Amino acid sequence: MNSLELLPVGRRVAYWRGRRKLSQQVFADRLGKSKSWVDKVERGVRSLDKVSTLQGIAAVLRIDTTVLLGRDARPAAVTERVEGVERIGEALSAYEIALCRPAARRVLLPADRLVRNVEHAWIMFEHARYPQVIALVPDLLAGAQRVHADDPGWGRPLLVEAYRVTASLLVKLGEADLGWLAADRAMATATGDPMLVAAATVQLGQALRACGRARAAMSATLAAAYRIAPPDPDEGRAPELSLCGTLLIQAALAAARHGDDHATAELIGEAADMATRVGDGHDHHHTAFGPTAVGLARVAAALDLGNASDAVAWHEKATERNAWRWLPAGHRAAHLLDAARAYLQADDPINAGRVLVDADRTAPAEVRQRPAGREVLAQVARDPHASATIIQLAAALGVS
Repeated sequence: MNSLELLPVGRRVAYWRGRRKLSQQVFADRLGKSKSWVDKVERGVRSLDKVSTLQGIAAVLRIDTTVLLGRDARPAAVTERVEGVERIGEALSAYEIALCRPAARRVLLPADRLVRNVEHAWIMFEHARYPQVIALVPDLLAGAQRVHADDPGWGRPLLVEAYRVTASLLVKLGEADLGWLAADRAMATATGDPMLVAAATVQLGQALRACGRARAAMSATLAAAYRIAPPDPDEGRAPELSLCGTLLIQAALAAARHGDDHATAELIGEAADMATRVGDGHDHHHTAFGPTAVGLARVAAALDLGNASDAVAWHEKATERNAWRWLPAGHRAAHLLDAARAYLQADDPINAGRVLVDADRTAPAEVRQRPAGREVLAQVARDPHASATIIQLAAALGVS
């Protein structure tokens, strides 16, 4: 399946039904449909245009709805854009520097202040303080662009970091196309510096995967990883290994989205070897890379491969580590969303609700502002045994 994300939805249904070793009749029985209905769906004669039907199919196949939909995936539970994202889009659409026009109605900050603000934006992002980051980003971009225009050598790393944090934020908020634009700007700015290119490629891989371009994501992240990989891993420096290992994780997640079990396992294994050398408790290049981060990546990969029981097992193992608590709050809460999805797919809605509540306590914006978080909340809240806390949170957010 070298082009799984490019297949029509019906063909993807047939692919995953085959992987689950279900005949059309058994699959139809579990859906409460006829064998003829399943056959027409898989041949593309009958369209799948109801969210409830798609969710039912995904549940029987033990995969997430987004895996089933591939590049067509859109979070059904969230349709409104997070307030402030429009300003970021406007900032990315501005070409004042290239056109030699002054920045309109904007006070540009001194370079040293911009450096501190970019670092502050990363810290806020890692702790899932998304409204604060949204407010910071437009001025960061304008200021970093001006510094880079005045002094390209000094300003290039600053502008790359501004684009990187912008891309990460936009992908989190479900704005994959804008995130891709920001990551592409980071790549263009970084050209010529292998380490800056590698750092920008982390966000490029995330954005491409979010846009349903798993093959492109895997190709780009692998190329960047092997370009900076040390000849002897034992002699590699921790920052270099962290960046290389993170790129391998991104490639593994793209392979998993692509349905390639073998490549996923191989790439995560390579990343795990590097993580052992780096250790936990670091945040080189804003990657939080280490053995625990690799363990969390195994959960996400297992989910995309449709192996819910494996995902649950990896989650429980990873969160037993002391280093789990060293990860930034946003990273932990994002993982707990994956864990909730894993428990749901493993027919364990009680634990799905438990970890979702933990995610909300750890970093509320992950559940309340991310489309992915709200979608998981909606799925958990629909269960007849959902806790009062989950039902109240869903009602408060207008999620159903």
